[in-house]
Amino acid sequence: MVILLALIPAICWGSIGLISGKLGGTSYQQTLGMTVGALLFGIFSMFYFHPQYSLLVWGVGIASGLFWAVGQFQQFQSMKAIGISVTVPVSTGAQLVFQSLAGVILFNEWNTTKTLSMGTIAMVILILGIVLTSLRDNSKRDTSARNYNTGAGVRAIIFSTIGYTLYTVIVELGNVNSKAVILPQSIGMVIGALLFAAGKHPFGKPMAKNVITGLVWGVGNFFMFMSIPAVGLAISYSLAQSGSSSQPSGVSSCLVNAKRVRKWST
Repeated sequence: MVILLALIPAICWGSIGLISGKLGGTSYQQTLGMTVGALLFGIFSMFYFHPQYSLLVWGVGIASGLFWAVGQFQQFQSMKAIGISVTVPVSTGAQLVFQSLAGVILFNEWNTTKTLSMGTIAMVILILGIVLTSLRDNSKRDTSARNYNTGAGVRAIIFSTIGYTLYTVIVELGNVNSKAVILPQSIGMVIGALLFAAGKHPFGKPMAKNVITGLVWGVGNFFMFMSIPAVGLAISYSLAQSGSSSQPSGVSSCLVNAKRVRKWST
């Protein structure tokens, strides 16, 4: 049952690209609309769950939302610099590697020889997949590819990975209630989106329509944090990323914790 809950983010997050693409708008409008939708879901969670808030919850939640905004914005920057086809799989793969490492190093989630050896092998395969995905066929490179800024793209992916990793790790380190952190986190996301979108004319009908995207993202975000205490950060985040058809590395991420998934599902 826990694994089924952990798979809900995969369905929600896997559909975000399709939903936002259908609704349209610039990356700034999509990001801001998405965060507003997440904020509405956070407000709903406050009235529905009646969680206990504290200074720690507010601090951790807002910081987590800001880190998410950094990750999202830098990912968009990388897409502009080196293209979507390279950014998405490399960024997702890097997130999975660092999230898994955080789970192992900070939270001791791979505590047996078997899980450690299998996890290490799977991560090596994942890293190899990232490298192969980032390669380009020079003989078939189109004219637009010559304008790619590899240095800027790599830097953006690094900052994006750091932002996305800290967005989940800080909540786990803070040991705060997953239901209570949703509203503060969404406020941090809106603040971050507004800072990055300043002067980019993010408001308008496309932004309003992308509120739907944020609501879908909020549902997935909620169930990911709900599943972390039961299955761990490494498994929960890997499963959450496995549902996107535009992220090839997401499917291979399930290998990272294959044995442990079977253990929790029995």
